[in-house]
Amino acid sequence: MPQVSVAQAKSHLSELIAKSAHGHERFIITRRDKPVAALVSLDDLKIIEQHQERQGLAAVASSWPDFAEVAEALADLDLFRARGGKGRDVSL
Repeated sequence: MPQVSVAQAKSHLSELIAKSAHGHERFIITRRDKPVAALVSLDDLKIIEQHQERQGLAAVASSWPDFAEVAEALADLDLFRARGGKGRDVSL
């Protein structure tokens, strides 16, 4: 992922936003060569948030007595998605 200083980001914000929004490029914003933020498209942010939600569900579900059945269903979903299956967005 390309790194951009805060000063560069300020100077080229419109260009970076366009590259992120339309080209799905991601940028790490740095201050004194240390990462402090990231610039990603809204589509990429939704993907990240959905991944976090799924991870949270798996953590909660693992404490259930019959978790093996739930884990198997989650694995089936992951396999379906890996093969290119697309479902609808059900995030809240």
